[in-house]
Amino acid sequence: MQEKTVQNAENSGEEKSLEQLLAEAQAKIEQQRDSMMRAVADAENARKRAQAEAATAQKYVLERFADGLLPVVDSLEAALKSGDTSGIELTLKQLRAALEKANIQEIDPKPGERFDPHRHQAMAAVEAPPGEMREPNTVVSVMQKGYRLHDRVLRPALVTVAKALEKAAENPISDTDLD
Repeated sequence: MQEKTVQNAENSGEEKSLEQLLAEAQAKIEQQRDSMMRAVADAENARKRAQAEAATAQKYVLERFADGLLPVVDSLEAALKSGDTSGIELTLKQLRAALEKANIQEIDPKPGERFDPHRHQAMAAVEAPPGEMREPNTVVSVMQKGYRLHDRVLRPALVTVAKALEKAAENPISDTDLD
């Protein structure tokens, strides 16, 4: 009988220790769950904070550029009030300086420069003026300057391009050969 009591006591001691181990494991799981939830919440807060900062940055990205243009507006208004056209030249100079400060460069091809479809938009193809020999696909004249921001084209330059001279003998689809 004593053996059974000792065995029961040992078993109950083992059971307690198993119950204690289970309770400790559950407490540890709850602690880890709590830590994980805090980490998820911290990550979500960081994501929301980054979104808010990005939205603010996007909203005010043009602030420096606008600050550079305000003196140009003031100069234009003053030139219009005074009727003096020399003020407009000064205003244009200020505007170019503001654009340069914002890294906006002109695309102003010179006559004879090779046509670049990434920076130029051909508005017309013309034969070279009499007495001038122009290579095909070169700029003849600029209708409107283009602009780029760093390496991105904001607006291509509008140009007329020299086309190859048509020779009746070499062109099988010429109008002169019609009956």
